[in-house]
Amino acid sequence: MITVVGTGTGTPLPPDVAAGAGLVVGGRRHLDAVRLPEGAERVVLGPLAPALDVIERHLEKESRVLVLASGDPGFFGIVRVLAERFGADRLEVRAGVSSVAAAFARAGLPWDDAVVVSAHGRDLRTAVNVCRAHPKVAVLTGPGAGPAELGAALRHACGTPPGATAHASGTRVLVVASALGDPVRERVDRVTPAEAAGRDWGADVSVVLCLDETRVPGGVRTVAGAAAGPAGWALDEGEFTHRDSMITKFEVRALALARLGPRLGDLVWDVGAGSGSVAVECARLGAAAVAVEKTADGAARIAANARAHGVYVDVRHGSAPGLLGELPDPDAVFVGGGGAELPAVVTACAVRARRTVVVAMAALDRVPAARAALTGAGFSCDGVLLQSSRLAPLPGDVTRLAATNPVFLLWGTRTPSSEEGVAQ
Repeated sequence: MITVVGTGTGTPLPPDVAAGAGLVVGGRRHLDAVRLPEGAERVVLGPLAPALDVIERHLEKESRVLVLASGDPGFFGIVRVLAERFGADRLEVRAGVSSVAAAFARAGLPWDDAVVVSAHGRDLRTAVNVCRAHPKVAVLTGPGAGPAELGAALRHACGTPPGATAHASGTRVLVVASALGDPVRERVDRVTPAEAAGRDWGADVSVVLCLDETRVPGGVRTVAGAAAGPAGWALDEGEFTHRDSMITKFEVRALALARLGPRLGDLVWDVGAGSGSVAVECARLGAAAVAVEKTADGAARIAANARAHGVYVDVRHGSAPGLLGELPDPDAVFVGGGGAELPAVVTACAVRARRTVVVAMAALDRVPAARAALTGAGFSCDGVLLQSSRLAPLPGDVTRLAATNPVFLLWGTRTPSSEEGVAQ
């Protein structure tokens, strides 16, 4: 039997926790805090594979194994690895208080509506994109992915960078909880992303909370975690403020969203955003979204549409492709509108996109150049001409079909052989 005990964050170890154990496994500070039985083997956790092999040898001898872990070992912890290797029926887990629960407690906040993302041993970009999109996030940190790195990534993404249109939902506060449960070293600091980026936080950081206090959700929850996704998408054009019908029609937007596949942890660009309808819909589906718009009134309109739908869109006022160099690499890109610069814009997007680029064009003579830009960047390419007719009333309580303007939708999907082309 393997006994897994969570400690720290206010959960002290029982004095006799190691009694009868033939093997005790844990971090050095956990091992130093317990009295080992006579003859017991001790393994300091580092790489997991050697420790798991030692555990297996002791289990074969029917020796009791004790594993010491921080907080709740079943929450992004060692229980997963042990259960996969030895089976859940061989585990006795005594959970402590997780660092996430403790950090929110120190901040005086509930956390059933928080999104929790781990950056420990993982790519930081997923955590950054979740923080951009959601108002209450807990980030489990690790070497190279701590408060300074998170703050640096969010400093421009969720602040007011040069050329950006700010609105109230663009600010973030980071709550950095360090050495949770330690009566002497515990600290909880509230800082801006810029302040976090400029500090050396050392090795004591337990967890970082990223809060958009203008959008912290309220009310009674039924399901924990991120808010439930929208009941519908491809919203009617009337759901957005737009100018002279300059908006991606809902039929086009429905297919574009299907090809973009926005999801939690993704970053989507909406280039030539107009009303920002695509960016707003991607944000409603959980992705982080950046809208690039060359007109000042259009940029303000996008920010207003984002506020109206309760989401955050990072609005950049400027022209593509020049402005795109200031943005982090996207997972997916939607390019709307078009002009003489369209091939250059599509090329710039295709070089940076990690997964897909979708282009909407009303002018068919733009299609060959856009397609060549996608295939030239190593994308497999497909497309469709969308022609729809909507029900429209006629006098006498009868209905006719009213045709909308046809739009060509082109999409490129990155193939495995083209992954090297993504800017790193």
